[in-house]
Amino acid sequence: MTAPEADPAGAAALPTVPLVVAAVQAEPAPGELSGNARVAADLARRAAAAGARVAVLPELFLPAYHPPTLAADPAGTDVVADHAGLVTDPRLDPLRAAARDGGVTVVVGAAVRHPDRRRTIAVLVVDRAGTVTAAYHKQQLWSGERELFSPGDRGATLVVDGWRLGLGVCYDGCFPEHGRAAAADGAHGYLCPSGYLAGSEHRRDLYYAARALDNTMYVVFANAVGGPPPWRFNGGAAVYDPQGRPLVRGADTGADVLVTTCDPGVLAETRAAHTMLADRLPDQGARRTTLTG
Repeated sequence: MTAPEADPAGAAALPTVPLVVAAVQAEPAPGELSGNARVAADLARRAAAAGARVAVLPELFLPAYHPPTLAADPAGTDVVADHAGLVTDPRLDPLRAAARDGGVTVVVGAAVRHPDRRRTIAVLVVDRAGTVTAAYHKQQLWSGERELFSPGDRGATLVVDGWRLGLGVCYDGCFPEHGRAAAADGAHGYLCPSGYLAGSEHRRDLYYAARALDNTMYVVFANAVGGPPPWRFNGGAAVYDPQGRPLVRGADTGADVLVTTCDPGVLAETRAAHTMLADRLPDQGARRTTLTG
């Protein structure tokens, strides 16, 4: 057996096989968790039928990103995680079945209630055995989210077929440090369920391409689409290559499942040619000189 190629960025190893991924954009119904789980299952099946091994759906897709509903009906919109992060809610059974039947790992946004009563914006990972885990909790809360949710306190990395995939949610990806922390943990890719509102297209298209280029890693960006004003979302789901170029991108309207391949050879070539991760200084810019002009 050939040993995995060393990562030029300094991580233990690069993946040895391609990984087919799907970035999903779709419109959930506010507060309809059971129905949205069925829609998510259908989208996951579409992704699996196209060969995807990982399918990424938008932020808070299961309850829908609709703050008035999230505030009014936490019992109906939340799923409950135990101390180990496991979620056994039967409303997610269609999603479990889709992951098992399609051999696809599903990454989807949810509102999660914890044993200590904290409430977080979470990434649920539904593995190929159908186990559902609240794997990551959004660290950078945006605007009114702070009135409804508590921030997460740690990053997370998902490993699929030898690919290390950092997890983030929407506003997390606006902070270069968040993507860099994933890369420093050896991430080859960065999965970002998101909810970008209409009017934010420029920032939506810039942030995640920049995170890919900053860290020479693939980025899978999923986004909601449609919805009742003022909570109308703008699609544009995409997968970016390690130089920040879109391999696939959705329109600003309409549901879509965008499937492409993350290539370990491209990752290796990019990191060999563009060595920002290997060259970064441990304490860049902390000591500064001030000049007067």
